[in-house]
Amino acid sequence: MKYFLKIGTTFILIYLLLSLTSCTQTEKTKKSLSESNEKQIYENIVSSFEHPQTKQKYKIVNAYKFFPNYIAKVKDKPSHSKMDIYKEEVIKPIYNDCFQNGEYLHMADSILNVAPERLTEMEILTEKMESKETDKIIREALIKSSNLLSSEKETTVCVFPSTNVNAAMVTVGAGKIIVLYNRYYTDDAIRAGLAHEYHHSVWTEKYLNKNSSVSVLDNLIFEGKAVMYEKVVYPEIDFTPVDLTYNKDNWSKVEPDLEKYDLMRSLEIIRGGKDLPRFYGYSEGYKMVKSYLELHPNETPEEWTALSSKDIFEKGQYLENYK
Repeated sequence: MKYFLKIGTTFILIYLLLSLTSCTQTEKTKKSLSESNEKQIYENIVSSFEHPQTKQKYKIVNAYKFFPNYIAKVKDKPSHSKMDIYKEEVIKPIYNDCFQNGEYLHMADSILNVAPERLTEMEILTEKMESKETDKIIREALIKSSNLLSSEKETTVCVFPSTNVNAAMVTVGAGKIIVLYNRYYTDDAIRAGLAHEYHHSVWTEKYLNKNSSVSVLDNLIFEGKAVMYEKVVYPEIDFTPVDLTYNKDNWSKVEPDLEKYDLMRSLEIIRGGKDLPRFYGYSEGYKMVKSYLELHPNETPEEWTALSSKDIFEKGQYLENYK
């Protein structure tokens, strides 16, 4: 009897061991399949490439390809939080590539923390993006932009659809550019807009001092350099509107604030409105850089990008334009 009990106990132990092994193998197989599927999805969303001469690295993340899943799940689960679905289906898979450690993460607040609405319009927009050669245009713009100003970092461009027709491209930090594609985007807007944001990205990589305060003048010239760069890379494209006149009345409203460390005031001047023309700061910042380059015409983008705002402003003798 003891013999049979011993055999029975041994059999049960072997059975349990085999069952556990089988479960473990099944879990490993599931995990392996899941990882394989995730890799395939990632490769379908992300494309990496290099500059043909310099080998500078780039990456395009077509985040818009996640939106059909987001839209389907929102429709399938109307009682669920759109924000939760959006973060799970769209933001989570690409967060590291597009946003992680971005120096200007606040610029992406509306992307990260607002769930897209107007789903029918969003569906039409994503279908349009799928049919266009947006990827090819972005590649061209990145390579052309980096011919004059190189980067040591991989530059990642993340492409989102946007039903906001006033949406613009934004730089989240060094090597992280977001394209907010709306129905009025043109191929030329993508080209020049990327040149503009690429300059922000490289400047941030090379010259941002996180321990230093930023003045209104710094912010104006930060934008002015990017506008100048887009026009140097794509002189045939009129992207950022610029007013080349020198209006003393408008200037008198902003000159006293140039040395202030006030982000809100910087944004008010850059965007314009109220008592200033729309996008006033872009024009003024551009003219500051232009004034400098007229006196130093042989400087390269690498050289004038490295200059401080004070040098651009003073050595460009900008105040002479308002006398």
